[in-house]
Amino acid sequence: MADTFKAIPDRDLFKASEVCEIASVQPYVLRSWELEFPSLGTARSAGAPRVYRRADVERVLRIKELVFVDGLTLAGARRRLEDDAADAGAATAATGTDARQKLDGIKQELRALLSMLGDAPQPQGGAWPPATQPTLLELNAGVNRSGVKAAGNGKGGGKKRSPRNP
Repeated sequence: MADTFKAIPDRDLFKASEVCEIASVQPYVLRSWELEFPSLGTARSAGAPRVYRRADVERVLRIKELVFVDGLTLAGARRRLEDDAADAGAATAATGTDARQKLDGIKQELRALLSMLGDAPQPQGGAWPPATQPTLLELNAGVNRSGVKAAGNGKGGGKKRSPRNP
């Protein structure tokens, strides 16, 4: 199967005829697989050709392998692909947990460095104070951090128009 993935040209989008050629399947087979696997291919508008992403082409090749090599039905192939996706999701979640632990360790090391330096202020409760930029409400009200109303009428300026001539 690895040599099959090498046969995919290095592009992002493919026409249906190109996918059929790469996978060596007839167009009616590809269309029937689209019915069984709704996420296969991109939605097309009236009169526009069906377009497939590279991931779709890889999925078509995987479906072909499951059906023709492993002898599964389309329903069995769908279940196998769902199981593969669930396994990949579990692996990603485990990687995320490991990354969180590594980041926590780095954070502790950085805090230790800050305390060794001594001149940098140590945050209370482990969190740095919020940014000193004005909030959206303050910007809309025209008030700066010191509480002073900003210049202008707050209506955006520009030419005044009479009610009869908008």
